[in-house]
Amino acid sequence: MEKRNSTKRFLFFGHISSLGWESRVWPVALDATKFDYFFAGILRVFLEDFIWSTLWRKVRKMLHTLSVPIIQAPMAGGVSTPALAAAVSEAGGLGFLAGGYKKAEEMRKEIAAVRELTDKPFGVNIFVPSEEDVDEKALLRYRQVLEKEAERFGAPLGEAKWDDDDWEAKLTVLYEEKVPVVSFTFGCPSPDIIAKLKEKGSFVVVTVTSTEEALIAKQAGANALCVQGPEAGGHRASFCNTDTVYESVSLLVLLQQIREVVDIPLIAAGGIMHGRDIAAVLAAGASAAQLGTAFLRCPESGANPLHKNALIDPQFQATVVTRAFTGRPARGLVNRFLTEYDKLAPAAYPHIHHMTKHLRSAAAQASDPQMMSLWAGQGYRLAKDMPAGELVRLLMKEVKEVVEGMNRLL
Repeated sequence: MEKRNSTKRFLFFGHISSLGWESRVWPVALDATKFDYFFAGILRVFLEDFIWSTLWRKVRKMLHTLSVPIIQAPMAGGVSTPALAAAVSEAGGLGFLAGGYKKAEEMRKEIAAVRELTDKPFGVNIFVPSEEDVDEKALLRYRQVLEKEAERFGAPLGEAKWDDDDWEAKLTVLYEEKVPVVSFTFGCPSPDIIAKLKEKGSFVVVTVTSTEEALIAKQAGANALCVQGPEAGGHRASFCNTDTVYESVSLLVLLQQIREVVDIPLIAAGGIMHGRDIAAVLAAGASAAQLGTAFLRCPESGANPLHKNALIDPQFQATVVTRAFTGRPARGLVNRFLTEYDKLAPAAYPHIHHMTKHLRSAAAQASDPQMMSLWAGQGYRLAKDMPAGELVRLLMKEVKEVVEGMNRLL
């Protein structure tokens, strides 16, 4: 009988002890005979104890107590409650509060509430203000179009104004509270702000949507980048509100493009709903996965019950990116408001957010999801109604199953 070639192709999925994560996936493909396994084992130890420990030294310093590479995305508008953030952190991940649209002192109270619930690390996200030119005539036309909806709900349209979302006061709170992780959306803070947060002991993350933004954030001193793909629900985190390329390269492609130009840790965000998605982004170069829509239906989530139900309601069949609700690109479920007004809304943030907030609130009070901003990522149908801690554990179980399956195949 002909002797079978003993060469095998296999993957190591190593445990990254230097990160403190129980299931960090790092594939190393090798062609080896049975006599090479000993040397392959040496290579594995080298990769784990030298390369990875060097690359992730900063992550280990701040996030050493994390046991799973799962981050709960900060979701503004009341979704990211202290209970949700604490539950995710207690389960070994990293929970986040969303400072957007809150006053600084309200944010401080939520920080205190999280600390009452857990002693584990958590994060706070805030919006970076940027005053851009607005087409005032287009904004006025949009207001006139929406007047009929305001009359129907008995909710006056708000003032279409610019503000900085309490920026300086929120920074002061973050300096004083020494929050373990601070992340930024809609831009990159100055190097001085990042340096001061680091001095206070915070690990600083900047959310980016392109290689250009990644380079800016790295140059400013960010410890890590949250790479947001176009699949993500809610607002596009792009630095500039004139961005019109909403369906750009996928998250997996973007991760690899950014990994080519920066050498700091990456957090992957956008459409991640299952353990197989987490395994994929880790293999593509991320050190953790950030999930938002996946946590929307959890009991700890502050999402409106109408919003939670819409994720499984067959009348909502798709998501698209729109400026209709806030004047900034954001992905949500397609409903009547989005269908009728998407093409009419100009780039005007936060002007349109302020203008429509009473209308959206009135729609929620009237139990009309067709007029609400139902933010959701592309994988929204996979959202599960279960406690956040259980969801974190389920996701990691799924990751391990993917890893084991790949080992069997390869």
